[in-house]
Amino acid sequence: MAKASEIKNGNVLRFNGELVSVEEFIHRTPGNLRAFYQARMRNVKTGKLVEYRFRTDEEVEICRVETNDYQYLYDDGDFFVVMDNNTYDQFNIPKHLFGTTARFLKEGMNVIVAFESEEPIMAQAPHSVELEVTYTEPAVKGDTSTNATKTATVETGVEIKVPLFINQGDKIKIDTSNGAYIERVKN
Repeated sequence: MAKASEIKNGNVLRFNGELVSVEEFIHRTPGNLRAFYQARMRNVKTGKLVEYRFRTDEEVEICRVETNDYQYLYDDGDFFVVMDNNTYDQFNIPKHLFGTTARFLKEGMNVIVAFESEEPIMAQAPHSVELEVTYTEPAVKGDTSTNATKTATVETGVEIKVPLFINQGDKIKIDTSNGAYIERVKN
């Protein structure tokens, strides 16, 4: 157990039986009252925001979290199977930890996974991915109005909006956080 004064932004705590990530941690000394720490924390599993005031001498449990790069191997029902690049150990990571970015995962990609005592608590896909367009309507010559887009299907099966000049077989870069087209990749 540690004292509240040892908490830093980014730490993961066990708070009321749940894992929370500390987003903001401020020391406050209001006038003639006792000093305290104001914490804004986010529940790791649910994403719910929690605010709490810690006394300066309050005991807290700071969890040891190991974050590492892993290679995504394949989809296995409700899990993604990833492999540690150093030890070649394989782990089953629940799909929900990746959130909406899971739809852009392609076999062989590197992902980041955080473990707290053998349990995966956070997973993150790359910020942008390069995928091949498997289907899109062909561009019509002269159809070049400003910011015109069309729907394209990429190799993971996701449909996104792309500019009219993108053709089937082109590789494009996609922002995984919102599924937006970034640019066409030059070969």
